[in-house]
Amino acid sequence: MTSGTASSKILVATVGRPHGVRGLVHLFAATDDPASVEEIGALQDEKGSVWRAEWQGHGIARLYDAAGRAVTDRDEAARLVNLKLYVERNCLPETEEDEFYHADLIGLRAETREGKVLGTVAIIHDYGAGVSLEITGNGQDLIVPFTHACVPEILFDQGRVIVEPPHEVEVEGDLSGKGDVAVRS
Repeated sequence: MTSGTASSKILVATVGRPHGVRGLVHLFAATDDPASVEEIGALQDEKGSVWRAEWQGHGIARLYDAAGRAVTDRDEAARLVNLKLYVERNCLPETEEDEFYHADLIGLRAETREGKVLGTVAIIHDYGAGVSLEITGNGQDLIVPFTHACVPEILFDQGRVIVEPPHEVEVEGDLSGKGDVAVRS
């Protein structure tokens, strides 16, 4: 499979707030199976520093630096909040024929069935309510839900995805938010 990724590094986890006083952190896995974050082994941050994560409980991990030294106190853990941990794409297991990593979509040309070029897949968003693709580079950014209805075909061998943008939603009325909540004193 041809990858559309511009970078060979894949985000696998983000460090959250400290958990307790002994250096544990909330760790948010960006993988289907959180256990794979530990199984991968060596992870790198944005600066190239090497880290290893060891799960201590559901969503709670201990981090180790390149020398194998554990983060052991809350202050040190607090300095790591929002640290993003990556792995090289070639370190990930190969996918089945009908599977792929979301990051493989980045860089693919997005076009309609009729051949109208919409731009390039720039970002994959996943805020918990469903995945969406951000398409840029054709004058106007476009965000589409990553559903079969909106993205019916992914053609890795051709370096493109077929996108059927949903119809625009028109909202009438006051969008300022005034009157949304009644305040009583």
